[in-house]
Amino acid sequence: MTVDTKICGINDPSAMKTAVSAGAKYVGLVFYPPSPRALTPDEAAGLAALVPDEVTTVGLFVDPDDTLIDRVLARVPLDMLQLHGSETPARCTELRQRTGRPVMKAIKVASPKDIDTAAEYLGSVDWLMFDAKAPREMAGALPGGNALSFDWTLLAGRTWPVPWMLAGGINPDNVAAAVQASGTKVVDVSSGVETEPGRKDPARIEAFLAAVKNL
Repeated sequence: MTVDTKICGINDPSAMKTAVSAGAKYVGLVFYPPSPRALTPDEAAGLAALVPDEVTTVGLFVDPDDTLIDRVLARVPLDMLQLHGSETPARCTELRQRTGRPVMKAIKVASPKDIDTAAEYLGSVDWLMFDAKAPREMAGALPGGNALSFDWTLLAGRTWPVPWMLAGGINPDNVAAAVQASGTKVVDVSSGVETEPGRKDPARIEAFLAAVKNL
């Protein structure tokens, strides 16, 4: 089975060049200032210029207003918008229509009931992502990129009429288990290829992509 990879939260040229050359199909740029991976539109534009046409550039936003979306898209040629906040199906539809970009909605998972909420977004999004829901007591939790995972078997055998990605706590050592347990065809990694929050490690990016290719 062929599995594709998204390297998210890239914020320096070395990491971007490594991700692209080592075989990532998707690269993610974060536009959420509280994140240690956050970029300005100008910074992101420089990184996006390193991405070849065959690789999809994804912009991660958390409950963005139209002003932020417009400011980013004026500088950065994003291929897809990833919504990682509490965006409603109506807001997803609005952004699809307003920007002309496909939209991916992150569903934060701690239990089977969380996965069921994905149905609410069908017809409003082009992609789904299933990520781990941070516990309420977790200090400094971000909407994503917390190095947390969930029970991947909750996704086994599930299908939706749109493609989906698996995220949350995946790294070079457990990506094979994550794919086997969930049945995903696309994996998303951020903290799992970092030496510390916000600092991507080219060697770990290469190791992750090699592990995926060897599945």
